[in-house]
Amino acid sequence: MIIINEKQKHQIGELLNGKVILVTGGTGSFGKQFIKTVLDSFPMVRKVIIYSRDELKQYEMQNAFRAYAEKLRFFIGDVRDKDRLALAMRGVDIVVHAAALKQVPAAEYNPMECIKTNISGAENIIETSLFCGVKKVIALSTDKAANPINLYGATKLCSDKLLTAANNLSGDLPTRFAVVRYGNVAGSRGSVVPFFRKLIADGAEFLPITDFEMTRFWITLPEGVAFVLLSLVRMHGGETFVPRIPSIKIVDLAKAMAPHLPQQEIGIRPGEKIHEIMCPRDDYMHTLEFDSFFIIKPTISVSCHNFNTTMLGEEGKPVAPYFEYNSFNNPHYLSVEEIAQLDGVI
Repeated sequence: MIIINEKQKHQIGELLNGKVILVTGGTGSFGKQFIKTVLDSFPMVRKVIIYSRDELKQYEMQNAFRAYAEKLRFFIGDVRDKDRLALAMRGVDIVVHAAALKQVPAAEYNPMECIKTNISGAENIIETSLFCGVKKVIALSTDKAANPINLYGATKLCSDKLLTAANNLSGDLPTRFAVVRYGNVAGSRGSVVPFFRKLIADGAEFLPITDFEMTRFWITLPEGVAFVLLSLVRMHGGETFVPRIPSIKIVDLAKAMAPHLPQQEIGIRPGEKIHEIMCPRDDYMHTLEFDSFFIIKPTISVSCHNFNTTMLGEEGKPVAPYFEYNSFNNPHYLSVEEIAQLDGVI
């Protein structure tokens, strides 16, 4: 479990004190949880800007977040639109880039749209952050970016490489870029949990399983938010942060949600893997192991930083030769009972 201790909370508070934060894709599952957590736990933040393209979601979020209205600003805009991004980023200190097209089958059938948002959008984030003097940019990635076999994963890998290399563009500017990579978010919009939940509510006779052997990394929204906040403080610039999180078997998830329903294997979807990877074997020589997370160092020279020590003072060490961190070989699996106990998921 990813928990922010009191010392870390103080260090995050020092970073956020008086700062203006912009969250792309701020009306999504992560964005809403991130913003609520920041405003509840770090009231010294000066302002949070929600940048997204859906006016209805912004309207709904304004109503739901009325208690925070004094510190919230809403910008309708698309990460594809660099001019609009530049307007939104004036005076911004920290950017959390969560906007993406992330549905795997949709990306397979609409590759150009995915490329425009995930790759061209990342390029626009980089250029406008540099232009506007943003101090820190942290981008959300995905386990599908590790050894990608689908278009979505490939675009996120490209985005990650762009953000890593962007640290070489900063020069004497203060802007630094880093990436956070993690697995399936329990209960997020578009994930398997709400899909199963709807089938159960509609009286389905069985739950469809794409493959009975399928495993996934599993993280809750609050844990994802906590890890991003910690990574903002830990980052030098150029790192990919990977949390140590449990795996689940999809058949166990189905059993936890509907023990009374049979399961039926239906075959994997376009671009889908049986198991996911977060630290590929081919990157083992760049991977550092910490107590609760990994850092994948940039493969190119981006700075003279010692990535073995984070800005929080945590010490890491190289992983063993040919190390790979995937959802199948992960030593920590959640049992059916543990999955059922996850707050807000089942």
